[in-house]
Amino acid sequence: MPVIAVIGAGPGLGLAIARRFGTEGFKVALVSRSQDKLDRLAAKLAEEGVEAAGFSGDVTRPDTVRAALAAAADRFGPIDVLEYSPLDIDLGGAHVSEATSADIQRQIDYYLHGAVTAVGQVLPAMRECGSGTLLFSTGASSVRPLGGDFGSIGIGAAALRNYVLALNADLADQGIHVAHVAIAVFIGTEPGTEPATIAEHHWLAHAERDQPEIIHALPGSSW
Repeated sequence: MPVIAVIGAGPGLGLAIARRFGTEGFKVALVSRSQDKLDRLAAKLAEEGVEAAGFSGDVTRPDTVRAALAAAADRFGPIDVLEYSPLDIDLGGAHVSEATSADIQRQIDYYLHGAVTAVGQVLPAMRECGSGTLLFSTGASSVRPLGGDFGSIGIGAAALRNYVLALNADLADQGIHVAHVAIAVFIGTEPGTEPATIAEHHWLAHAERDQPEIIHALPGSSW
């Protein structure tokens, strides 16, 4: 059975992505900081017939991410799909006109450096077998700069987006598909913003392998 690792797993989008892949026969490795939360999510998936387990890791602490993914591979086998979508509401953001270099660096460390660590852990095995999928999720400010508190967040997310698109260019001829899903809605606030609706983009990105970037927006929006 193939394996997906969901980094930043939570009860919203992360669980929806895990469930979507699980219904396709994937084993699911859930990664986030709280082991208690991971155990609850894994138990919920198990009730639905999805084999899942949680592995504690913090994207701001590279060694814990590497250890979590190594433990997941020991438990389930090599990671076939990596999905990276951490969210820390306590990290906050800052108006760029007032942001310090430290404000910006925190966002880059969280979005970009965590992703680079995760990719570095799973990519060698993907290269060895000549297949794999790397998926990344951010808010819409990674694509279209926004003001207010989204300003500094968008800088970190845009750095991640640039990394993802460049990674796709590097790996496309090696059988490894890389895709970015930009989410231009507030998840779970109205019809068309449901986690399951957005998770379908992740499944199609893996299954169809024809787009390096997908933007999820409501019909009629400026996107």
